[in-house]
Amino acid sequence: MKRCTWSQKDINMAYHDTEWGVPQHDDQVLFEFLILEGAQAGLSWDTVLAKRENYRKAFAGFDPKKVAKFTDEKLEKLMLNEGIIRNRLKIWSARSNAIAFLAIQKEFGSFDKYIWDFV
Repeated sequence: MKRCTWSQKDINMAYHDTEWGVPQHDDQVLFEFLILEGAQAGLSWDTVLAKRENYRKAFAGFDPKKVAKFTDEKLEKLMLNEGIIRNRLKIWSARSNAIAFLAIQKEFGSFDKYIWDFV
């Protein structure tokens, strides 16, 4: 298989081959990507991929309904979680992004419908 030059490590290869650039229409997976992309800002994608399972546990399996209900106390506790990127703005943005995500689902029927209308 031909791979992009950035895909040299095992973790990157699996992501490259099965997810990167592959159209996605599942709202929960799209929410996962939103959270992970926010965490990645300013960092390497390798860092985020290595912590992906920790993110899945920390952010309720990437369930936007559950993340939208995270309390301030829960978000503060996540700041102590060494398995994720401990940046306050990135952690706290997950809740506000979940709230916006749910509002988009309500207005447009799904996040997928909303986002793919731009393509």
